[in-house]
Amino acid sequence: MTAPEFQRRLGVCYYPEHWPEEGWAEDARRMVELGLTWVRIGEFAWSRLEPAPGDYAFGWLDRAVAVLGEAGLKVVLGTPTATPPRWLLDRHPDMLAVGADGQPRGFGSRRHYCFSHEGYRDESARITAALAERCGENDAVAAWQTDNEYGCHDTVLSYSDAALAAFRLWLLRKYETIEALNAAWGNVFWSMEYTAFDQIGAPVGTVTEPNPAHVLDYARFSSDQVADFNRIQADIIRAASPGRTILHNYMGRVLDFDHFKTGADLDAASWDSYPLGFLEDRLEMAEARRLRLLRQGDPDFQAFHHDLYRAVGKGRSWVMEQQPGPVNWAGHNPAPLPGMVRLWTWEAFAHGAEVVSYFRWRQAPFAQEQMHTGLLRPDSVPAQGYAEARQVAEEVARLHNQGAGDVGLRRNPVALIFDYESAWAWGAQPQGAGFDYFDLVFAFYRALRRLGVGVDFIPPTVADLSTYKVAFAPGLFAWTVSLRQVLADFKGVFFAGPRSGSKTKDFITPTAMPPDLPDRFPGLVVSRVESIRPGAEIALEDGGVLQLWCELLDVPEEFSVDEATAEGDPVLVRRGQSYYLAGWPEQDALARMVSATLTRAAVKTEPVTGDLRLTEDVTYRYIFNYGPEPADASPLIGAREIVLGTPNMQPADVVIARR
Repeated sequence: MTAPEFQRRLGVCYYPEHWPEEGWAEDARRMVELGLTWVRIGEFAWSRLEPAPGDYAFGWLDRAVAVLGEAGLKVVLGTPTATPPRWLLDRHPDMLAVGADGQPRGFGSRRHYCFSHEGYRDESARITAALAERCGENDAVAAWQTDNEYGCHDTVLSYSDAALAAFRLWLLRKYETIEALNAAWGNVFWSMEYTAFDQIGAPVGTVTEPNPAHVLDYARFSSDQVADFNRIQADIIRAASPGRTILHNYMGRVLDFDHFKTGADLDAASWDSYPLGFLEDRLEMAEARRLRLLRQGDPDFQAFHHDLYRAVGKGRSWVMEQQPGPVNWAGHNPAPLPGMVRLWTWEAFAHGAEVVSYFRWRQAPFAQEQMHTGLLRPDSVPAQGYAEARQVAEEVARLHNQGAGDVGLRRNPVALIFDYESAWAWGAQPQGAGFDYFDLVFAFYRALRRLGVGVDFIPPTVADLSTYKVAFAPGLFAWTVSLRQVLADFKGVFFAGPRSGSKTKDFITPTAMPPDLPDRFPGLVVSRVESIRPGAEIALEDGGVLQLWCELLDVPEEFSVDEATAEGDPVLVRRGQSYYLAGWPEQDALARMVSATLTRAAVKTEPVTGDLRLTEDVTYRYIFNYGPEPADASPLIGAREIVLGTPNMQPADVVIARR
């Protein structure tokens, strides 16, 4: 997962089709003057690239690329398939995705297509091929982006006729016989057995909840459709534009498709980072805490995604869209605290981002996103993020001139398994309100980050863990064959639970009973589970409580009980180098357990205080102050040479010191 050394670069998202052509050169000049290197264009421009079927109008794009390239900028060219034009819908009126309510996702916005529609796939391949043939060898085009934000606006799951036909074919290929499908899904229950694949519908509209195995397979199918759709474009681009980096821009907390599978066909991963929007609509927290972080964002949410997408990108990551000011799409849209745009940029670099690209160059004066801030106001006057982007560009150049501009990632000592199928499984059968796979993994990540420990995310298909001292697998619904073998050979500390190994891949409780990992936990059995409602939390003997989830364990004598409830029931048990956690502790108690695990694994911890956060690469130690008040970073700096900032950190401050 370690990437080669690279230079940090800044970029911006630009829409030349939105602005008079006579202003393009001045825009390009100002971008270069600001210190930008990359500019993304084209991802929403299908109606201007092909205003009528087969009537390609690439002239304006040629001129835009030429203007940007002549100014010294590198172009990321996006395929425009997230915004099919109106004439295309007239051509394929059944190409729209259909929601669970049976309503088509109509024209007039974006992402109005079904991944399974063969006609739309062909059209997408056609425009991609035409674009790649036209621009693939252009020296100014140095990277490509496929489509835009797969899964945004809940657009992965479609219940159209095209999706249903493709799902039935997917099931036939997977199970081969209807008898095998019935057995895998447990369809003897409630007389749900089928006699033919064409009897199977989508898992919606049932009187009560649908079969969770059916729901899980539909999620798997839908995820595969995204990967297949993406692969078509990536293969076309790679053949026509060799040597260029091909990426997709993922989103924050979008789990509807397996990003590892989609990313397998790409060269790197990028994502779109909107810390204040995410704080508003993608995280549960106490209101007082939310108000405290109102203008900074959550101290761990961005870092989580930087690390996750670095793994999805096989060691390479970008930020394709970085929030530069207030956005338009959250329930409330505050302005960032002065300095936060700079902090978010440096944090991305610290976690391995090769490029941070701001969204967008100039604020649009029309349509849905006209309230979304850019680096420039609609009148081209610099907005808040402009000066902070300039400051980062100057700081990056200064560090580069000091001989450490080329940086590389270090191998972290801790692996954290992240599994999209587990998110789908527990979404299908949560067993208790509030049990959410992302929240569970994020709680572990937050505990590790509070302890000052770097994390590498890994998929459950990992082939090797030998470079890690400890691996965590919270909430992994089923063990893969490869992971069982890897864990059997792993010499480090392994920490599983809660709910890990509680199902087979077919969503059946294993005959051996959970956690169903005899090489690590021989004889250990989860004999009962219960979900915990707010106000009924279970006290722990050493302080704190279990929330949301609790398991009753049958514990063999050779296991030690490292944590128990106040009533004496085992919560955290250990056998040698293997831990199993039988519940969901609140954050402080979880941090205590994680800290003890790291100590056993001989992983050094450096707990951070308040809203300070710590990250390292092979060259530098980075310290970030997410809090709204000053903080003393001296204990985290120690005797290291400071190359940026001071120990007495102001809100939104950054300190960089040589390791």
